[in-house]
Amino acid sequence: MTKTLLAFLQALSVASFSVFLLLPSIAAEIKTLTIMADSRPMILFEKFGFTHTGHVFVSVTGVSVASTLSSPDPSRLGFFLLSEESLLQVLLELQQNPSFCVLDSPNILSLFTFRDLSPPTHASFNRSYPVSSPNEYSLFFANCAPESQVTMNVRTEVYNIDNGKTKDFLSAGQTQLPTLYFLFSIAYFVFLGFWIHTCYRNKRSVHRIHMLMAVLLLMKALNLICAAEDKHYVKVTGTPHGWDVLFYIFQFIRVVLLFTVIVLVGTGWSFLKPFLQGKEKKVLMIVIPLQVLANVASIVIGETGPFIKDWMTWNKLFLLVDIICCCAIIFPIVWSIRSLRETSKTDGKAARNLAKLTLFRQFYIVVIGYLYFTRIVVFALRTIAAYRYQWVSNAAEEIASLVFYLVMFYMFRPAEKNEYFVLDEEEEEAAMAALRDEEFEL
Repeated sequence: MTKTLLAFLQALSVASFSVFLLLPSIAAEIKTLTIMADSRPMILFEKFGFTHTGHVFVSVTGVSVASTLSSPDPSRLGFFLLSEESLLQVLLELQQNPSFCVLDSPNILSLFTFRDLSPPTHASFNRSYPVSSPNEYSLFFANCAPESQVTMNVRTEVYNIDNGKTKDFLSAGQTQLPTLYFLFSIAYFVFLGFWIHTCYRNKRSVHRIHMLMAVLLLMKALNLICAAEDKHYVKVTGTPHGWDVLFYIFQFIRVVLLFTVIVLVGTGWSFLKPFLQGKEKKVLMIVIPLQVLANVASIVIGETGPFIKDWMTWNKLFLLVDIICCCAIIFPIVWSIRSLRETSKTDGKAARNLAKLTLFRQFYIVVIGYLYFTRIVVFALRTIAAYRYQWVSNAAEEIASLVFYLVMFYMFRPAEKNEYFVLDEEEEEAAMAALRDEEFEL
């Protein structure tokens, strides 16, 4: 069991570090932002998958450049597009010549430089550019003027045109997400109906954990319906129209509930014992505040972008907290398995304890598999899939989540006769022998 857990944690750490190195696609929408006294040589604004009808609109106003040296050359500051294929070439050019200005690279698609700005009284510029070559591009601002700081207001719009007239503000690989999330939300509402029906039919076996699991299903369904509306409005108008606020609220509740339910189920709370031990309470006291912090980081990452100076720090924080929480929720399951193995040798109820051990062992494997798939396999799909098929990784993550919910809810469903209450006298001796031989090593 220890080797399995260590191997999983090692793989999770490697994948999380890889996610940090490869920046995720920013939610493409109309963005208005302010850059204040920024000296960074390159600033990433957007990452977007264009079709052959793609357009990018950039507007800058209130531009000022302060330098401790002589007046900077305005042609050394400007905006450009960079494809994923050309990124490695540009990085190689910078590595070979640290003083090289990326605006001079033949591998970029230059939009405009500060030489094109209107006179200093206004210091503004705006223009729309067609993208004729379909690909995934990143919109950058480059500052090659040494010892200079830039202040400006920037408005960006990136979109594809559908049917010759309709703007689609979602990346080519994400335009299917509104429909995808809506279908999964329907699936969870149906799931919730079946769960309520099951609880009603088995009233005597319903515990507090089953009520909490019902609330989890409701939050997951509402989270997905808000995600669908959020993406739909971004797709059509470029702004979420407030649906992003509801999305983050339900996401916060859903994530906290999910980790809480896994911990409580792993401890056997309410159906095996009516209380939590001290170390189990400590796990919840660690996981819940960390999930609050993770959701704050998620909001900052989702609602801003890499153009803010601390964006990478928030990414690191989110990944670190996610790893800690994934590790923490596994320990209560391991503790329950060890506790059942020890008590089974003294309480004379081998068959019942054998069934409980089997169930917790299966739950341990299910949780490990879910975390491994959603953190590592989904990341692999996101990195190897073409930009037009980025939605496949979202679909895989939602399918894995639905399967995990189905398995977990089935394993711990309320029933008058389930794995916790099975007593088979004929198998008592076999159960005692199995426990004596330590056949339940994970």
